[in-house]
Amino acid sequence: MTKYRTRLLFALITLIIIVLVGLGLLLGQLFKNYYINSFNERLKIEMNLLTSNIEQNGGLTSLDTEEISRMSDLLNARITIVDLEGDIHYDTGELSSTKINRHRDIIGDIVEDTPEEQSDLEVGGGFDLHYYWKPLIHDGEKEGYVFLTTKIDELQKAYRQIWWILTISLGMALMVIILLGTRITNRYTKPIESATNVAIELAKGNYRARTYEDHIDETGMLSSSINILARNLQELMKLKESQQDRLTTLIENMGSGLILIDSRGFINLINKPYKEIFNVEASEYLYKLYYEVIDHEEITQMVEEIFMTEQKVRKQVVLPLEIERRHFEVYGVPIIGTNNVWKGILLVFHDITELKKLEQMRKDFVANVSHELKTPITSIKGFSETLLDGAMHDKATLEAFLEIILKESDRLQVLIQELLDLSKIEQHGFRLTKGTVDLVKEAYEVIEILKRKAAQKDIMLKLSQPSEEAVIEGDPDRLKQVLINLVSNAITYTPNGGSVEITLTDQEDSVSILVKDSGIGIEKSEITRIFERFYRVDKARSRNSGGTGLGLAIVKHIVEAHKGHIEVDSQIGKGTTFTVKLFKKLPQ
Repeated sequence: MTKYRTRLLFALITLIIIVLVGLGLLLGQLFKNYYINSFNERLKIEMNLLTSNIEQNGGLTSLDTEEISRMSDLLNARITIVDLEGDIHYDTGELSSTKINRHRDIIGDIVEDTPEEQSDLEVGGGFDLHYYWKPLIHDGEKEGYVFLTTKIDELQKAYRQIWWILTISLGMALMVIILLGTRITNRYTKPIESATNVAIELAKGNYRARTYEDHIDETGMLSSSINILARNLQELMKLKESQQDRLTTLIENMGSGLILIDSRGFINLINKPYKEIFNVEASEYLYKLYYEVIDHEEITQMVEEIFMTEQKVRKQVVLPLEIERRHFEVYGVPIIGTNNVWKGILLVFHDITELKKLEQMRKDFVANVSHELKTPITSIKGFSETLLDGAMHDKATLEAFLEIILKESDRLQVLIQELLDLSKIEQHGFRLTKGTVDLVKEAYEVIEILKRKAAQKDIMLKLSQPSEEAVIEGDPDRLKQVLINLVSNAITYTPNGGSVEITLTDQEDSVSILVKDSGIGIEKSEITRIFERFYRVDKARSRNSGGTGLGLAIVKHIVEAHKGHIEVDSQIGKGTTFTVKLFKKLPQ
């Protein structure tokens, strides 16, 4: 903008100089003409006085030389009187360096040519001489000429003075105009410069830029308008950034994978969940054709269907991802802008693998519960019908059948109770009854409870190397249930003559419970499933022992409710070790 101000000031000054020079030349010429006219008028008056005096004194024949000399001195001019032939009758003397011969020649030439004009100039020796003449009339007849010669250096001095005055005046006027022009230019260009700089900053994206508002004229209105525009742009940009941030946050944290495909089939956007689900990088997908980067044929066919039909499509697909197969509900929708302009396609991938697993678990649970309930109920019904048909009259048969009915009733009661316990534990609002739990004491009580069951199979049940103190914060009844279920399972899956060992290890901020048996062991492929409801390692052995398949599921939930964790280490034919780690102070 400095260049703009300089150009404007230079153009203004140049225009003013041209105007002032033209005005000076015009005024100089006017003053010059005025001075020459005044000079000629003065000479004309002086010449009329001189010729009148000579004519009154008798003309050319009776010249009063003293009077003529006196008038020459008075007029500061050279007076020369000649006849019609150009011969000089009287001359008051040289007025300049022009010699008498040159003076005579000039007068002779003038008389000979008899010009209409009555003035002439002669330049010689650095002097400008002005010749002014008039015919001398006596008795009505022309008898000669009177020449009045003056130096015009006074005229030149006057010219110089005029030019000096004009130069000084116009120079001062120029300086004043330049000063005022500079101030005016600064006043009007400074707001324009500021507004231009702000406009440049706005174009660069700096919407915090502002200009000064120090005038109420048009430039002030311009600055005010620029500031209003900047504030509006800043507000719009803040709103846009806020909306963009919200949209980005929503897209990146929506929990479902998302792909945006433009109208030409190029992928313009993939969100963070999609990259995590399919384990891909953005550079592998962005700005590439969808069928070149999407390997799953079901998805590409779905995109093609949306392109052709321009209708919403919803499908459930199973996609292989690395070593697992995952279930997705894919929702595809065409993006159509204003005036039905085709923009592209949006695909959303909802991972429903867990829902499918839960659905399968629900089906399995219903099937297992039905099966587990059906067996004892069928037994009870069958033996009851047999007794009613007459077998009850045989005392031995009656006692045997009643023992079977009691056994199946107990099994049914245990199943229902464990289902109720599991349901209660899995409820969202389940709370532990917190208290101080001495695990050594609880371990001895469990051994006392299950000692008879272990003796039936000649299994050695012991608490080896107990810690002197293993006190934690927890729910005593639930923790005793954990020990009973683990030890009972160990006895169930340990052959006759085996051993079951409970070990308590007191650590700095936790206590570890190890239940080790010398049983049949668990396959590695089954370890991840043993905590599922109704899952049994050896179904026949478990069912014959009265097991329901819910014990370890209950153990797992109780341990997790205490913020602990359980681990399993097993070898086929050698036995299994369950390790439960619980914190001494229950974490919040």
